Formats: sequence, structure tokens, C-alpha cells
Amino acid sequence: MNKLLAGVAAAVLLAASPTLAQTPPDVLVVGQIAEPQSLDPQVSTAANDFRITTNIFEGLVRFKDGTLEVEPALATDWTISDDGLVYTFTLREGVTFHDGTPFNAEAVKFTFDRMLDESHPYYDTGPFPLSFNFADITETKVIDDYTVEFTLGLPFAPFLTNLATNTGGIVSPAAVAEYGDDFGRNPVGTGPFQFAEWQSNTRVVAIRNDAYWGDPAGTETVVFRPITDANTRVAEMLSGGVDLMVEVPPDNVAMFADDPSFTVYDAVGPHVWYVMLNAKDGPFADPLVRQAANYAVNKETLVNDVLQGTADVSAGPIPPAFAWAYNEDVAPYPYDPDMARQLLDESGATDLSVTFYVTEGGSGMLDPIPMGTAIQADLEAVGFDVAIETYEWNTFLANVNPGLEGKADMAEMAWMTTDPDTLPFLTLRTDAWPEAGGFNSSYYSNIDVDEMLDQARMATDQEDRAALYRDIQQVVHDDAPWIFVANWKQNAVSTANVQGFELQPDFNLRLRGVTKQ
Repeated sequence: MNKLLAGVAAAVLLAASPTLAQTPPDVLVVGQIAEPQSLDPQVSTAANDFRITTNIFEGLVRFKDGTLEVEPALATDWTISDDGLVYTFTLREGVTFHDGTPFNAEAVKFTFDRMLDESHPYYDTGPFPLSFNFADITETKVIDDYTVEFTLGLPFAPFLTNLATNTGGIVSPAAVAEYGDDFGRNPVGTGPFQFAEWQSNTRVVAIRNDAYWGDPAGTETVVFRPITDANTRVAEMLSGGVDLMVEVPPDNVAMFADDPSFTVYDAVGPHVWYVMLNAKDGPFADPLVRQAANYAVNKETLVNDVLQGTADVSAGPIPPAFAWAYNEDVAPYPYDPDMARQLLDESGATDLSVTFYVTEGGSGMLDPIPMGTAIQADLEAVGFDVAIETYEWNTFLANVNPGLEGKADMAEMAWMTTDPDTLPFLTLRTDAWPEAGGFNSSYYSNIDVDEMLDQARMATDQEDRAALYRDIQQVVHDDAPWIFVANWKQNAVSTANVQGFELQPDFNLRLRGVTKQ
């Protein structure tokens, strides 16, 4: 541990000294875009947090490197009943949590009961938990120490995919009991790295788990530094205070790519960047006004000029990365300010004063302030009066997640997902309004969309699911509860001595195989 603390201290000293050229050889310093909100996998909702927790926690299954294909992790194999309602997992033996307690079927049951059972002593996992992903579980049953069984109320096609997400990470029951509400500041899992310290607005430190059941991590220490300002992150990268930076500002991608001291990574992933519109009250309660906003915003300019070609224009809530479920016949709203003015005239709206929530930076938000000001200018050009309110990421989430009603008319948002079901199910269903614990902060409601989402979740044939998602994309596109803006091509940059790093389609930051030369 003394070696760890010495390494961490050296890393932080280097980070504070731009004249020094390199972090310590066995310490990987990662420049993040914001302070994490929580390191409890059942509480976290942001990719920024998940990029840390994915290295500390593991689920029963995981995504195979570079794909969204499910493979074994803490479970070695599983069976599914013919009716699709019972999943039985055989667990990996000999695995321990970072606190030395055993991983077993009781820990799996504890984790899922904690998310789903209101009578569980540690049930409260935050106001907007992604336990939505597991709502179809009616029982988690311990068969023996290394066998666990899930029973679902209805067939649920994305179940294995959802188990592979960060929310499916198995937690130490002993640590949850010890830390209670502070578990998110003291996370204990089974992953290749274990939590060491969290100094607010300065760093989160994780160290190599020497008792890890798989191949050991390639570095002894990882330091996650929250650096909200994009220019500061770039400066730290250039000066050697950071080894790896995600979400490279578009203006700087070419600069790093042309410098042999750095390696630039890019990959297409299932990402949607949009502006949610308050469909319950205010001017955007009228679908004509929402459509007008989509015609008013020049998405091509945003993508090509502001984002420097690091994204494509979005056409709806299903990203094209899910090629099997994507509706290619649904075209993005073209830039047509005359059509926008015509629709506003047809709507009869007399008060087009709107409040627009913008964040300084956050998970997948893609230059949110320049994007927000460009969107503001386009909307004002057709007759809107747009007042921007800017917030730090976690404050922004605290304002947006409870819903826009009575507070704002529009707000930036971005999601990275692993199944075409996830984003529309959590953000577009009537039953996902904030009062029900969901993320439908726009208060959008369409009974046809609700029914199609339910059908798609239960469909066992992938083509049947795909047809439903294509129909959903068309209906939501026409209803326009969002301004559909961009699908991001994720990127990252590292110093040239970082080896073994690969971007993942689920936007996680897997660091076990990363080394420094």
C-alpha cells in the first residue's frame, strides 16, 4: 500500500506540473470530463461513472471485447427455459470480493433483491435507478452456492444484454451493510481493479486487484481525474499530466492524430445526442412547434462545423449502430427555416419564449456549450426567444432527471446504449415519466409507442423485434419529442507509450489489459 500511495502522490504531482513530461510508469492517469456522481453500479446512470465502475465491478456476463456479444464473466455458463422465463446460471468458483468475502449465489441474490425488492433493507438505490432494466425479474433464487436462478414474469429479449451492463455489477453484501448510503463512495466488487480513494473534484484512485480470478491488470494504479474544461484536458494531455483522455474535443482530433507522440482512437457506437423538449407544458406541448424546432436547427452545420465531422446527423431514437433494428427509410429533419416558420404559424403559438438547459460537460455530450449556443441561434432565427441556463454536469442531471415540467422547455441529453430497447424504453414510455422513476423527462406520451415497446421486449424472433423498432423510430420521428441532433463516433487519445487500449461499443473504459511502455 505504501508503494501505491507513493505512486498516486507522484501522479498527482505530475498532473499539477505541466513542465514534466510523463506520469509514473506503473500509474495510468485518465482525464475524465466530470466528477463522478456515484460509484455504486446500481445507482450510477452516467457513462462518466460507468467508466470507473466497469473496472471495479463485474456482472454474471459481459460484452466480448470490441463487440456487444455476450460472453461469460462471473457466471461460467447458463441455460434458458423453453418458455424464455427461467434463466439458470452456474457461477465461477473461487472468486472473492475486494474485501475478502466470497462471491456466491447469495451475493447475486442480494444484488438483485437490493434493486427490485422494496422490503430489502438496502433497497434505495437512487431516485432514477437503471434497475428498470431488470423489472421483469419476479424472483431471484439461490439453488446452491454456485447456482442462481432468475424467473421472469414475461419473456424479455434484452435480458442477457442488460445483465452485461454496468447496472448488473455484483456488489459485496458485507460492504453494502458496512457502508450503507456511503457505499457509492466506498465501492467493493470483484473486478481487476479495487477502489483505493476518492478525493472530490480531484481524483478517484483504483489499484490492481492481485487476487483477481482472471489475467491481472497491466498497471498497478489508475487515477481518474475530473477535468471539466475541454481546453484544460487538452493542455494536460499535451503536457504529460494525463495518459489517456476520452471524448477529445473535435477541434483537437487532427492535432493529436498528426503528432507521433499520441495515438488517436475512434469507433462507431450506439450513441444518440438530442435535445429533449417539454411535451407536457409550454410551447413544445404542441407537436407542430416541436417539428418546427427540428426544421429550424441546422444539424449538418452542427455535425460538420462544431463537431468537426466526429458525428453523423441523427434521425430518431434508434442509433444506426443497431443496423438490424434501424429504419433507413426515416430521414433526418432537413434544415428548412421556412418550413419551421410555416409550422409555427399553423400552430398559432403566440409565446415562443423558452428556457434551454445546457451543461458545461458530461457523458457523451459533444461540446455542449458551443452546440447549445448554435441551436439557440437557429431557433431564434425563426422566432423563438431562447434563454440558456448552464450547469455543471451533476447539477444539470439533478435538474433534468426529475423532469422539465415547470422548470425548462428544453435540455441537452446524450445516451450510450447496448440494445435498441434501452433508450426508448427508459425515455419515451408513458410509464417512464419521472414520477414513476423513469427518464422520460420530456413527458412524452404515445399509446402506440408504449404498446410497440412492450411487444418488442417480449418478441423472441429478432426480425419481429426489428420491425417494431423501425415502426417506433418512424412514429417518434413524426411526434418529435426531441430535436434529433447527432450520433457520435466516439474517440479517445493516449500518449504513444500506452498499449492495449481499445474503445468499446458500450462506451465503457476497460483498462485491465492496458500497459505503459
